[in-house]
Amino acid sequence: MGQVTYVSFDGEETVVDVPNGDNLMQAAIDNGISGILGDCGGGCACATCHCIVDDAWAAKTGEPDEIELDMLDGVVDPKPNSRLSCQITMSDELEGLVIHLPESQF
Repeated sequence: MGQVTYVSFDGEETVVDVPNGDNLMQAAIDNGISGILGDCGGGCACATCHCIVDDAWAAKTGEPDEIELDMLDGVVDPKPNSRLSCQITMSDELEGLVIHLPESQF
């Protein structure tokens, strides 16, 4: 288990404990993080769990695969570190991870 900091668009930080093996979308939903919708339930079939990985963590979370990139094509104001939080799985290496939430998921 590790801690992840979710930073809302307006700068509010929420730190949650995320069990290893859980994805960051489900952790956000389970902890009432506003800004992550997860409409498809984590199936990489929508982009309502869009997040921006903090620059300091981008290398550790890895690169999106082709399916995730296709979904990211539909997000509002994508960034170089944009990811779908359903595709980031918590591990010991991600202890302390910081992700930023976009202004809108639509």
